[in-house]
Amino acid sequence: MGQISRSGKAGFARVTLTTLAALSADEHEVRIHDARLSEPDYDENWDLVGFTGMTCEIPHVYRMADSFRRRGKTVVIGGYHGSALPEEALQHADFVVVGEAEGLWPQILKEMGNGGAKQKIYKNTEPIEMRNMAIPRRDLLDQKMYSVPSTIQATRGCPFNCEFCTVTKFFGRSYRIRPVAEVVDEIKSRPDRFWMFLDDNLVGDAAYAKSLFKALIPLQVTWGAQTSFTITTDPELMDLYAAAGGRYAFIGFESITADTLNSMRKRFNKPDKYAEGVLELHRRGITIMGSFIFGMDGDDLSVFKKTVDFVNAAKIDIPLYNILTPFPGTRLYQRMEAEGRIIDRDWANYDVCHSVIQPKNMTSEELLNGYFWAVRETYKLPNILHRIVRLHKGWKWRMAASYSYMRKAYKFCPPAIHPERYANAPTTSVSKIPQSS
Repeated sequence: MGQISRSGKAGFARVTLTTLAALSADEHEVRIHDARLSEPDYDENWDLVGFTGMTCEIPHVYRMADSFRRRGKTVVIGGYHGSALPEEALQHADFVVVGEAEGLWPQILKEMGNGGAKQKIYKNTEPIEMRNMAIPRRDLLDQKMYSVPSTIQATRGCPFNCEFCTVTKFFGRSYRIRPVAEVVDEIKSRPDRFWMFLDDNLVGDAAYAKSLFKALIPLQVTWGAQTSFTITTDPELMDLYAAAGGRYAFIGFESITADTLNSMRKRFNKPDKYAEGVLELHRRGITIMGSFIFGMDGDDLSVFKKTVDFVNAAKIDIPLYNILTPFPGTRLYQRMEAEGRIIDRDWANYDVCHSVIQPKNMTSEELLNGYFWAVRETYKLPNILHRIVRLHKGWKWRMAASYSYMRKAYKFCPPAIHPERYANAPTTSVSKIPQSS
């Protein structure tokens, strides 16, 4: 998976390959190599080499897959990108798995032991039931190489259907839940005190989330998760989130304009309620990582300053800015393709930090400049201090995280012109950022 990290250390441990390893029969020797950490040894003698990776990692996946195949190794590619573009992935693999692989993996291994894979494309047509799930083989990972080694899933899917999101394409509209007791048992099986839920929306089913949080309280662990802003409409849900050890929440705000959100089918977000919702989470000691997207059809050059001003005023702890990116398979990709607005098909640039589309109300270069400006402006030290200095605990972590993002901002984002003056600037040349890990 992926490209090599410049830091030599990956962020959080992914569970896809460790789960498939757990589903492999005992007679199979399994090794997991995270290519975010180092280059693999292409000359090792393996019968089957499997890859997964995000769209921006796919060029590196293809390069590694090609290297293994040149040495006579059988290669399989899965994951979201391979599922969205299986014919493309097949150019670099002997076969491809489309959709969730758990239900297909034992069959694939059996066929491999009986002469080889029988299909070029394996498709999972039924959602995986999240009951009696295999426990990921975390023992196959070098725990010291991850900022967050203990990751877990309690749900899959999202009840919403935003135009730009890959979740419903891969998992469908169904929102599946795992028995609370199984989640608790998995957490209790390890001594780790910090966990990250990899769910796309942990509070997509409020009743289930409340049941889960109540069960987590006795464990006395700390964790973070991705949630929707709808959590702020339910005081009991927020109370239980915090009581259960939920100290961090990743929330997709995406835009501060209701019309823009409506156009992207994220109508459940209410910008006029953002500030109040953020305050309610802060009152409960929850640190917010807030995601915002630039380049949507309702955005003009004023969006960058307005968003930064809101982020600072609302004291969103760790703001994360993204450039609108049409990932293959999404309705956004289909629309942008039909409108002829995709200007870059280098998948390595589909990392939400490059401008790969022609925006509606600005140039692609203006979008990139505005993004650079917003990131650098947001992570100026006075703005960081303004956002993170609050009464509740956790300010040291917020400061450390903000400092890390500040370093990245100044390393990867070149100096930029104020977006609203950019069009009239004498020089309008903006360099693309280097590939980050």
